[in-house]
Amino acid sequence: MCGIIGYCGHRPAVPLVVEGLRRLEYRGYDSAGVSFVQAGQLSVIRAEGKLSALEQKLATMHVFSATSGMGHTRWATHGVPVERNAHPHRDHSGRLAIIHNGIIENYEALKAELTAKGCEFRSDTDSEVLVNLIAECLKATGGDVMQALSKALGRAEGAYAIVLMSVDHPGTLWATRVASPLVMGVGTGENFLGSDIPAFLPYTRDVVFLEDGELVRLTASSWEVFRADTLEPVAKTVSRINWDVQAAEKGGYKHFMLKEIFEQPKVIRDCLLGRIDPATSQVRLPELDALPVPERLHIVACGTSFHAGLWGLYLLEKYAKIPVQVEIASEFRYREPILDKSGVVLAISQSGETMDTMAGIKLAKSRGLPVIGLCNVVGSSIARESDYVLYSQAGPEISVASTKAMCSQLAALLLLTLYWGRRKGTMSEDSCAGLVSELQTLPKILEDALPSLRASALRLAKHFAETTSFLFLGRGPNFPLALEGALKLKEISYIHAEGYAAGEMKHGPIALIDPHFPTFAIALDDEFFPKVKSNLVEVQARAGEIVALTNEGLDLHVEHPWLLPRATGPLAAFLTLPALQLFAYEMADYLGKDVDQPRNLAKSVTVE
Repeated sequence: MCGIIGYCGHRPAVPLVVEGLRRLEYRGYDSAGVSFVQAGQLSVIRAEGKLSALEQKLATMHVFSATSGMGHTRWATHGVPVERNAHPHRDHSGRLAIIHNGIIENYEALKAELTAKGCEFRSDTDSEVLVNLIAECLKATGGDVMQALSKALGRAEGAYAIVLMSVDHPGTLWATRVASPLVMGVGTGENFLGSDIPAFLPYTRDVVFLEDGELVRLTASSWEVFRADTLEPVAKTVSRINWDVQAAEKGGYKHFMLKEIFEQPKVIRDCLLGRIDPATSQVRLPELDALPVPERLHIVACGTSFHAGLWGLYLLEKYAKIPVQVEIASEFRYREPILDKSGVVLAISQSGETMDTMAGIKLAKSRGLPVIGLCNVVGSSIARESDYVLYSQAGPEISVASTKAMCSQLAALLLLTLYWGRRKGTMSEDSCAGLVSELQTLPKILEDALPSLRASALRLAKHFAETTSFLFLGRGPNFPLALEGALKLKEISYIHAEGYAAGEMKHGPIALIDPHFPTFAIALDDEFFPKVKSNLVEVQARAGEIVALTNEGLDLHVEHPWLLPRATGPLAAFLTLPALQLFAYEMADYLGKDVDQPRNLAKSVTVE
């Protein structure tokens, strides 16, 4: 996730753009840059690191004459976070500049084609490929930027939000989007573009929401929207926004946690981008092609990432037939684990900075084992220390309680399972393609289900608001989700909760069951349902109140059935997880807790 702002108007553009980037810095903070036309020259100023590094550069320059410009704050996807990979990017002639969010999936083929035509590249990014493709198309259209942009986008595959400027057309910006956010702000004698409304909210509350496949041409006094493929005009409505700046940063949601829960359909889509062969529906993870399929896997992680790893164990052993051991990183580093040289360590961390997990990596490498880092932050310590890196591509997660990051970890672990299962021959091409096909439909199913899931969560939160303890139960791959449900309730509502394997309930926890100690069960239509049902009958025999995440048509009689859409096997987790998160969120919000910054917790644990 990156931050974009564009401006055409009457104010000095560069200070305004930098100010907008400051409000978008939560979207990306490994590098930043601005572009503007001044005195007939197209200038691009970029800096590695946080926005302050760019501001220091600009402080030594005269940049106040330009009244149009654009800026970008980056969350790296293609290319390490260094200045040469920062945006904006120029074409090789230096006459066009682009800022880009998203991924151009076929950039390698396009880059090879452009290189053969004499194009030289200065970065490792797919974005530079795109601006050079537009420049190449510009030759064929006689200098018509709209035609060139349309032609180039017809060849680009993937997701993107882009803004383009040309030295030959000062005062004009062009922008378009597919599956990446982009919104236009309409002012008086000035117009704006942004990846999120906070970018320009101090100047206008009138916005135009751009849809996929739309292209806008912007000047200080005009804006027009077209279909990107045909260049046919599109009528758009200007909407009035009544949010304050802080609320707008949350996209209109009350808390970042809620926003991030609702972003999970996009997270799944982003995790799949470039990792599914469209011709065969098979998983491709080129970053791991050089690594043999492990004979044994050690997963090392903490907290929510540990629960994701534990969920992955069930999949990897069932489908890929790889023996898996899941380790709490803080325990792994302080014992003497027996690590066979045929094994591989998979370290999971959202931030990529978790100290205990880093120490686990160093221990594994000292024993000669290769390490795969599964993390969200490009260029993080774990990414740098690992031999192989698989990015979860969730984008920045602001709320301390992790939600969409776990969703992205589950998606990555599922892809890893299918990838190794096919390479090892334990999964047929048809069974793999079937799961991939259904996985690709999940974002829409989840998108449609989230509003009703939230309504059910709020109803249950009001009912259980005075509860002081909860028992979460699940079997098989739902056991790690029960652990995560209990953790979320604990960390943001401060209600005591314990997650258990449902079969273990009789070995102690059942002693706690009474009318004031409710149970939250995961009882889906799967091979474990009969056993879970039996466990819940035992709870009912002791007058325990039950909430059950379940599917329609099952023979289950509990006080609070919570129906989820059906999904095949491991895919059900992507519907179960947000329900558990929403229950914790609504409980904490109803009780008036600080949802985004719960007491005593930090976003990443970098000290013991």
